[in-house]
Amino acid sequence: MTTRAFGTLSTASDEPVSVVMGRWQQLRETLLRARRFATAYQVHGTTVLTHHPGWSGWLRGDAADGHLSPARGTGLAVTVADCVPVLMAHPSGAVAAVHAGWRGTAAGILGAALSAMGDVGCDIHDVHIHLGPAICGRCYEVSPDVYGQLTGLAVDRPTPVDLRALLADQALAAGVPARGITTSAHCTRCDNDRFFSHRAGDPGRQVGAIIADA
Repeated sequence: MTTRAFGTLSTASDEPVSVVMGRWQQLRETLLRARRFATAYQVHGTTVLTHHPGWSGWLRGDAADGHLSPARGTGLAVTVADCVPVLMAHPSGAVAAVHAGWRGTAAGILGAALSAMGDVGCDIHDVHIHLGPAICGRCYEVSPDVYGQLTGLAVDRPTPVDLRALLADQALAAGVPARGITTSAHCTRCDNDRFFSHRAGDPGRQVGAIIADA
């Protein structure tokens, strides 16, 4: 997980695009040492792209919020600033990365990624999921409509909700054992000195990335 100290990875920031792209190159070549690197234009949906080996370079997909690599050696990354970076790993070397905001959480992006892992032969009971730094339940207040979509419960006023807790529950319901689920202690809003936060007014973005070494 990158932090504010690494610098923003959003090309929509006030920094020159060349500087931001230089950070992406550093992430790919130095931190991940990835010959294959996959990202996408994120749209808060449920599409998960599967990246089989046989190519090299930096692949930028269209309209997707999840990535799966069934083979070792492919780096996957999602861009976040309050949304949840969900990183998944299987002992076979398969890995996945998911961008889960409230829309993706409500629509089932986590389940879509787990289904994709099952499609490439991964036993869901052996999957490990890490829910990275994101806005916490104390800081994230949503409208009654959004709260209802996320929880199925009716409220009559804006109410706090913990996206990572909901995602953990979804993972458990899908068959991932509790021992296979970990959650970062960091909140992007509470720890705004360390992470970019959309709710705090930051234009910057950090990245959650994963690779299984070849």
